[in-house]
Amino acid sequence: MIDQQVRRLAVAFLVLFILLFAQVNYIQVFAAKRLANDPANQRQLLAEYNVRRGQILASDEKTVLAQSVPTKGIYKYLRVYPQGALYGSITGFYSLFFGRSGLEASQNEFLSGSAPELLPQNLVDEILGRPKRGGTVVTTIDPKLQQAAARALGALPGGVVALDPQTGNVLALVANPIFDPNPLASHDPKVARPFQRKLLSDPSRPLLSRAFQELFPPGSTVKMLTAAAALQNGMKPSTLFPNPPELTLPQTTHRLQNFGGEHCLGGAPQITLAQAFQISCNVVFGEVGLRLGAKALVEQTQKFGFDQQVPFDIPWAEGSIPPVKDFANALPAVAFSAIGQQSVGANPLQMALVAAAIAHGGVEMVPRLVTEIRDPSGRVVKRFGPREFGRPISAGTASALTAMMVSVVDGGTGTAAQIPGIKVAGKTGTAQNPSGKPHAWFVCFAPAANPRIVVAVVVLNGGSLGSDATGGQVAAPIAKAVLQAALGG
Repeated sequence: MIDQQVRRLAVAFLVLFILLFAQVNYIQVFAAKRLANDPANQRQLLAEYNVRRGQILASDEKTVLAQSVPTKGIYKYLRVYPQGALYGSITGFYSLFFGRSGLEASQNEFLSGSAPELLPQNLVDEILGRPKRGGTVVTTIDPKLQQAAARALGALPGGVVALDPQTGNVLALVANPIFDPNPLASHDPKVARPFQRKLLSDPSRPLLSRAFQELFPPGSTVKMLTAAAALQNGMKPSTLFPNPPELTLPQTTHRLQNFGGEHCLGGAPQITLAQAFQISCNVVFGEVGLRLGAKALVEQTQKFGFDQQVPFDIPWAEGSIPPVKDFANALPAVAFSAIGQQSVGANPLQMALVAAAIAHGGVEMVPRLVTEIRDPSGRVVKRFGPREFGRPISAGTASALTAMMVSVVDGGTGTAAQIPGIKVAGKTGTAQNPSGKPHAWFVCFAPAANPRIVVAVVVLNGGSLGSDATGGQVAAPIAKAVLQAALGG
């Protein structure tokens, strides 16, 4: 009887031991990451804030976008953003209460010092009794161009992106509205929490950058893609099209009209593809879309990155176009999509990538925001080189499109972007939207013969001109200011 009781007790202890062993392993192995990242984990937070988080630098390696400074509180370091809101959508925030966003999130392993590449320096610091330090993240952002883009955009709602078409380097990334990450990084909940509530309740959504995280109808800037599809499918800049005052659409009594109800080229009976591009003739480009068909139009657009997972160092919204099947019984939608209306969506980063592929001879590079990581001693431990995303068009198509875009600035709808001594290639866009006030777009690159910079601009709801706005009037001068900051002139 006693032996039986002992055996039962032994079995009970064994079961308890197995359960305890399983629980410990679950916590240490399977749940470790979740528990470590739990904002309520006070022990983890104390450990994390005992590390001097690495800096985030602009491309000049002097302009500090984010850094950690010592405090006298229980959290040893405070994250600060010396440039305030100017780089908020790039750095994101590092918050005791709300976690991380932007580069603070995507580069967290390096900034926090936990990446394998930083292990040698961590060991040296530990041996020498120095506190753990994070690595430095060097970005592609050019402070001069970032400031120039911010000045040019002013208080207008919208976004500006500047790229190097040869490398994909993002040189400027500016949007309105913007937010200052410093209050969110505060250790004082009476500062951080009300500020977050204010941001979240703002209908203009300042936590989402209009330069790369929201989508808008791109209007006639999409004619770069429609023209690309036309050229890739056998049409030429000299291909002639009928030039009626409005386009009769299949399956509907509605008609497609030109901007302002105008008759392109003074009512000439025929017009070339190049002429239609120069003056942004909707009727002709609607006809181009119908001739191409949904399949050719959608596939060409996707080759430029729309609806694809284009890599980027922080989350962004790639452009969007409906799938081919959605056009099967909606042919008018093909014509409207060909002029950047209907359900087509884009942002300045996506349209900058389109222009960059044209500028780079048909080669589209992956947009790059981070070039290298340095350990606390200053030694480079990881580099991020340029990467090719794809080749959406041939070199011949790129050359033809460049010439067509130059004509837009030389004598078409984009003359406000002209710079003496520098040939600029560009495309305007004036996109209708539910507000009744069009979004004003301009996408360009320069010098046209040897492009060094691409700029894409959107100003929402017409900016200061409201319903009278056009891309050439409102957005082109902003792009010009950024080009001049980069190239002079």
